[in-house]
Amino acid sequence: VSLSGTLVDLQDQMADSTGAYVLEDGDGAMVIRAWLCEYAEKTIDIQYFIFSTDNVGLIACDYLVRAADRGVKVRILVDDIMVDASLEDVLIMDAHPNIDVRIYNPGVNLGKNLVEKAEAFATDFRGANQRMHNKTFTVDGKVAITGGRNVADEYFDYDHDFNFRDRDVLLIGGVVEDVSASFEGFWKHRLSVPVAKLSDQPKPIANEATYERLHAYACDPSNFWPQVRERIHRLPQAIDEIKASGDIVWLNDVQFIADTAGKNSAKEGLEGGGVTTDALIALVLKATSSIDIQTPYLITTDQSRALFKSAIDHGVRVRILTNSLASTDNVQAFSAYQSDREAILATGVEVYEWRPDARVRTEIMTGELQKELDHQPIFGLHAKGIVIDGHTTVIGTFNLDPRSANLNTECITIMRSERIAEQVASHMEIEFQPENAWRITMDFNPDDEVSVTKQFKTWTMKALPKGIL
Repeated sequence: VSLSGTLVDLQDQMADSTGAYVLEDGDGAMVIRAWLCEYAEKTIDIQYFIFSTDNVGLIACDYLVRAADRGVKVRILVDDIMVDASLEDVLIMDAHPNIDVRIYNPGVNLGKNLVEKAEAFATDFRGANQRMHNKTFTVDGKVAITGGRNVADEYFDYDHDFNFRDRDVLLIGGVVEDVSASFEGFWKHRLSVPVAKLSDQPKPIANEATYERLHAYACDPSNFWPQVRERIHRLPQAIDEIKASGDIVWLNDVQFIADTAGKNSAKEGLEGGGVTTDALIALVLKATSSIDIQTPYLITTDQSRALFKSAIDHGVRVRILTNSLASTDNVQAFSAYQSDREAILATGVEVYEWRPDARVRTEIMTGELQKELDHQPIFGLHAKGIVIDGHTTVIGTFNLDPRSANLNTECITIMRSERIAEQVASHMEIEFQPENAWRITMDFNPDDEVSVTKQFKTWTMKALPKGIL
């Protein structure tokens, strides 16, 4: 089995349109990525904001190394600020002759001590806050995955304490060309620095023994459920079933829109927007009946509130699902949202907050995890999606906050298809329900569901500027 062999009967469709398959559960999203690594033939290009060296991250590295061992050229581009690995570990990956690693906008994390990190933010506050939030995984220039998930346990429902409800979309043919072009633009940009240039040590020499421990870890059943590897090996049959079922939706009207590297290179201020921001504003302005949004972080401005109020005044129903204080992983962002919550409600937007014990988690969360644990991990929201008027769907990396609008580079996929919209909206509708989310009003919010300590910590964050949260 090879990727080209799996896609051979789709070549005509791939030339004229884009196949889209929404990845709702973390287990399936991980298995698809692993399978693509195993059956890649020429190239794997991956671009992420977070790449952790936890179980999922180390296993992902092992799959990439094994693909590189077969001669596949692997390029990895990761933003510096959230690299959860030592410089030495990253250099070892880069040492493989078929793996190249670059770090976006380095100088604030990798290879820096605490004093150096603080100095970077103190001397170039705006530059240090310009991060690459794009997330793409492209194989052989034919298939890509993009959406909300980073590479870490909690984005694939494998963490034992906290997991995210997230969403990606698998794209086949068509618009994948634009995903590849965006990656290429970032890869060649001056802000994307080869990791070897960040070290004054000689480049490590790689051989088979170099990656032996990594492979042993990835194959250890105590670190990775063997049932999942079996699923990966059976996936060719599963993909044939997916193709036969018609669950891959072929689209003629799909756009992949990505901010360019170095977005908003002005030296001062925290404003500026970007092409993803402009595209989303245009979609809201064109809405005629409904806008349903999922965003983990909801920090509004006068402009965004006015935009929603205008839509509502024209008869558009606007619903937003975001994290509650009990489910959020980011109390700084929640603090800013909390300050403006009544102002958002005053526009007429219906606001819902995700429950940490959302009932839907038992349907989405990795089945093997639920079997292994005697408790239920907290479930937070990380999906970033919009469904407009029942026919337009957005899946991407964009959070509804000033950081995504003005500082981070982001990417979104816009799909105009009633079928895709129905698929995503059906999940959203379930998640708006009382067993999964609280409906927020002027008289009710669930902030007191958390400890007094967390409430106090949230209150202390209100001194921070909203634009950088």
